[in-house]
Amino acid sequence: MFRANRRELLAGSALVALGSTVPAMAAAPDTMAGKPDLFVGTGGHGHTFPGATLPFGMVQLSPDTNNFGWDACSGYHQSDRSIMGFSHTHLSGTGIGDMLDVLVVPTRKPLALAPGTTQDPDAGYRQRYSEEHAEPGYYRVRLESGVLAELTATERTGLHRYTFAKGPAHILIDFAHCKQETAEELVRIEDASLQIDRNGVLSGSRQVFRWAEGRRIHFAMQLSRKPDRVQFFGDDDKPVAAGASRVAGHRLKVALFFDDAGSAPILVKTGISAVDVAGARQALAEVPDWDFNRVVSVARRTWAQELDLVRVSGGTPAQRTIMASALYHSFMGPTLFSDRDGRYVGLDKTVHTLPAGEFAYSAYSLWDTYRALHPLMTLIRPDMARRFVHDLIRQTQQSPDGPPTWPLQGYETGCMNGWHSVVVLAEAQAKGIDADYAAAWPNIRRRAFDAGFKDNRATLGRGEYMKLGYIPADKVKESVSRTQEYAYDDHAMAIIADAVGAKQDAAALRKRSGNWRNVIDPSIGFARPRFSDGRWWTHYDPIQLGHMPQPRWRDYTEANGWQATFLVQHDLYGLIDHFGGDAAYEKKIDSFFNGPSTLPANAPPDIAGLVGQYAHGNEPDQHAPYLYAYVGAPWKTQAMVRRLCTEMYKDDPDGVIGNDDCGQMSAWFILSALGFYPVDPTTGVYVFGSPLFDTAELRVGEGKTLRVRAVGNAPDRPYVQSVRWNGRPWTRNWIAHRDLIQGGELEFTMGARPSRFGTAREDRPPSPRNT
Repeated sequence: MFRANRRELLAGSALVALGSTVPAMAAAPDTMAGKPDLFVGTGGHGHTFPGATLPFGMVQLSPDTNNFGWDACSGYHQSDRSIMGFSHTHLSGTGIGDMLDVLVVPTRKPLALAPGTTQDPDAGYRQRYSEEHAEPGYYRVRLESGVLAELTATERTGLHRYTFAKGPAHILIDFAHCKQETAEELVRIEDASLQIDRNGVLSGSRQVFRWAEGRRIHFAMQLSRKPDRVQFFGDDDKPVAAGASRVAGHRLKVALFFDDAGSAPILVKTGISAVDVAGARQALAEVPDWDFNRVVSVARRTWAQELDLVRVSGGTPAQRTIMASALYHSFMGPTLFSDRDGRYVGLDKTVHTLPAGEFAYSAYSLWDTYRALHPLMTLIRPDMARRFVHDLIRQTQQSPDGPPTWPLQGYETGCMNGWHSVVVLAEAQAKGIDADYAAAWPNIRRRAFDAGFKDNRATLGRGEYMKLGYIPADKVKESVSRTQEYAYDDHAMAIIADAVGAKQDAAALRKRSGNWRNVIDPSIGFARPRFSDGRWWTHYDPIQLGHMPQPRWRDYTEANGWQATFLVQHDLYGLIDHFGGDAAYEKKIDSFFNGPSTLPANAPPDIAGLVGQYAHGNEPDQHAPYLYAYVGAPWKTQAMVRRLCTEMYKDDPDGVIGNDDCGQMSAWFILSALGFYPVDPTTGVYVFGSPLFDTAELRVGEGKTLRVRAVGNAPDRPYVQSVRWNGRPWTRNWIAHRDLIQGGELEFTMGARPSRFGTAREDRPPSPRNT
């Protein structure tokens, strides 16, 4: 209720009362997806942030309420209730934190160089806040010292506007601020420097050793008014001599003092670059003047175009808000990483220059996003999908680790397991996205067949996998999940090998992609740890995360035996046969969704959103609701998908079950609410579920529109009775990407009871048999 009242308050006349001249965002008609709520996911464990950014932009200018702990991964949590300041880079929805670069603290309080704590904000420069408002491309808040802070952004530059009361104030730049794991930890910062030139441009550089260990950030900052005094602070907050124009060290800060800060608003524009300060200075050209309202208007128009790609009607107002919010979060990344002149830092740690019209990107959460986010892009933003594919090919060529796993800011984090960039490439190739896949093949092939190729955290156990056909649980952590993930990557690499003419390699990889069988024991019907001598774990319990009592030695990746049992996407009919046929597999899925939702004490918080043992809040089993379609029971998929769409998402800060994972959770909702989902993105087909809205319109290409209708839809009518495609009866329980991108009308007729639609064997979704 509080948030609804706040939105109503800030939508109209309150804007004048706050002293802002930014016009209110126009109300969206009910026939559209509605307005996104940028606070969805900022509570619970969603790990999103509400600040200003552009679609796929390099700058994410947002308030930081905390910089340590799991729920500070994005720098913001709705429960913290005090703001440290406003930094320029953030991750959206991740389970590990980094970034939070160049913190700006506008205040009328006495100068403090430490932030204080959420429990005691008065102990430092933190400020309580009120009157918070956020919309795409614009953020505003009133700080307790009386400062009205407004934020907007271009692709590479953040623009602040601070309105002070009469009298003295200062703006602190805390260049030591960054994401930490604990309050006591001091993240290693090297080669830090700050300087101000004779024109008043403040610039700085530093190297940060956090998640992307060793990444560099450079900034250039201009102010609309010259400060009356400038004071630099070096390591241990030691002040530099008065009148100094630079400082070097590790943990640096600078305070800009204004004797009468309230005489006019103070605007701050900050360009950033991962290459050098010159690149950051070039970024400032994106804001050639001090017209804050103009930048806001451009940002709003840019976001309006993105959000207009999907229009829906029907459902509830809350569901339309959820859809708009999910679209917003899906368009936040991967994030731009190349400068205006085309320079960027490759995974080989050297600076490259792109050809005209090409772009580099960062923050690829590939273990998550290959499942739904990238397929969503191929459907409604094929131009961006093409950019990402070209970029991932370059990264594959340049990386000493081969195909990327989780690249961030020019560094391979090696987070999660597998190298699922090959899945994104295989999906794009299967869906006709033009790219030089052959350029990536040499390094992909090395990862596929060279046992001596360098391993990182994501690729451990490859030698055993190639020798034994599985990863032994007594040798490598997360052995079961790794075996399954590597098998899926083998499948994806086989598709790429075929595309580049490497037929023998494709055949070998396709055969090896069946290695999932070696960790799914048909005698008990579960994914089960296996040891070097071929023995299975004897005292098996599918609720447990592994055979070792140590919390950090697990046989599964953010999953237990139940969830990992369904981690096969590419060989579903082989998996069904492995379980004994349709009836046995359907019974297994029933048990999965209907069993007790118990977890061991050492289960990570990522395993969330339980329905039975199904965990919607994490990715390994998110395709599982659609598996009923492969055994002729699609009505069970329809009922479960409708349930998940209505129970797992809310128009509330705690509105995302689990981390949003760079838009993956949001993309799952978008596709499922539209009525279809890519169980295996590399096949180029979508399995039907249960459309949530009465109508939806998607722009799927230049001048092409896909219209989805659900006739007779209602909360108690989730079951598909029949389907028509462009006016003709459609019996298949799936549809191909090549059909949808031509545009047309997909019509579902819904009912209150299950039907026989899509149950015939010939109408079930295709899945390649890999042997």
